[in-house]
Amino acid sequence: MRMDTTVLRVDTARRWLADLTGDAAAWCRERGDGILHVFVPHATAGVALIELGSGTEDDLAEALGRLLPRDDRWRHAHGSPGHGADHVLPAFVSPSLSVPVLGGRLALGTWQSLVLVDTNRDNPDRQVRLSFLAG
Repeated sequence: MRMDTTVLRVDTARRWLADLTGDAAAWCRERGDGILHVFVPHATAGVALIELGSGTEDDLAEALGRLLPRDDRWRHAHGSPGHGADHVLPAFVSPSLSVPVLGGRLALGTWQSLVLVDTNRDNPDRQVRLSFLAG
């Protein structure tokens, strides 16, 4: 078996949610059947499959705000206010996920998009590793 891999560079300075679907789909297009594994090598970011453009972004922001408030309650206290919450985020939004690829197409549901979730304002230079394992 052979695994192909590439790294996407994503700037999250102006956005906390980045749609990766198009880039991942384009990279998989010539690869046939297999599994796409997506991994974020950061302690303060994650990847998710969600619906975009229907208000879900605001709902997710609100839910994360309730679960992980940006205040001074965190023991991990360096960085911007509430930065400790950024380090807890990957417990709720995993730093990795896998997507089946059939005939070079991501086998996502109708409304699913692959997104990077990054609430950390201290480091906007992100990497997302895409790895393809042929089936």
